[in-house]
Amino acid sequence: MRNDKLLNYLHLHLIVFVWGFTAVLGALISLEAVPLVWYRMGMASILVILYVWLTKKKLRFPRKVIVGFFIAGLVIALHWLTFFGAIKVSNVSVTLAVMSTGAFFTSLLEPIFFKRKIIFYEVLFGFIAMVGLFIIFKASTDYLLGIVLALISAFLSGLFAVLNGNYAKRYEASVISMYELIFGVFCITIFLVFSGSFTAEFFKVSLSDWGYLFILASICTAYAFIASVHVMRWLSPFTVMLTINLEPVYGIILALWILGDSENMSPQFYYGALIILATVLLNGVLKMKAYRKNKEIPHT
Repeated sequence: MRNDKLLNYLHLHLIVFVWGFTAVLGALISLEAVPLVWYRMGMASILVILYVWLTKKKLRFPRKVIVGFFIAGLVIALHWLTFFGAIKVSNVSVTLAVMSTGAFFTSLLEPIFFKRKIIFYEVLFGFIAMVGLFIIFKASTDYLLGIVLALISAFLSGLFAVLNGNYAKRYEASVISMYELIFGVFCITIFLVFSGSFTAEFFKVSLSDWGYLFILASICTAYAFIASVHVMRWLSPFTVMLTINLEPVYGIILALWILGDSENMSPQFYYGALIILATVLLNGVLKMKAYRKNKEIPHT
């Protein structure tokens, strides 16, 4: 008999691998961060709208909830802008290594939003991760702007996860995603209109960029999101969380393989990245133990 749990676990690794490829696509696409994110969110919005329409999901929500979706959409748009901005001014390896701090930003934000106690080991891991970040700073001074943008992006990623925490429990994930993508691209569109950026040059996109953008919007955004919701029916939240923490590892390996010399960093950089990744994974292991002991689902 087929082992559905194992198949879905392997499927999850494929999804995380796809997410790791997102950063590489960001480096391959020649567009700057703002048009890149605008095209990505616009194309992904169309694909998710089509999926929601075909599956006939409920679309009406209270005004307060819609406002929450709008705020989350703005946050995810800013997250992607700073994420791809970091890649453009540094490289994939630096961006993904610093993005690993997102779990600790979430740990700091959750006690505020969910009114839970601060967990001691989360604070300790946060300090250790900062040591790893300091080592990366020292080893990558040429990429200072990229590190700062990636750090902002990591914070926004944690904020987005916390904002979506309550909504994900009450509403269809695909519908949440649809609203947030639409609102996100709307906010970027307003910025582009008022900044006079919608020029003929803005809409000149090379054939190769269109191909990469379609992969980014369809496989890395629409598919990966919907598939991640599906596997959560079979796997525990902690299995999902621990596996997602491998995204920077997959992304850095892919970047070294596909992008070559531009991704080669000093040994000190990799020491710092390993310290951050180790704390993130250890944090997940301790939460897994807490789950098994208490038989309840902790956050992050």
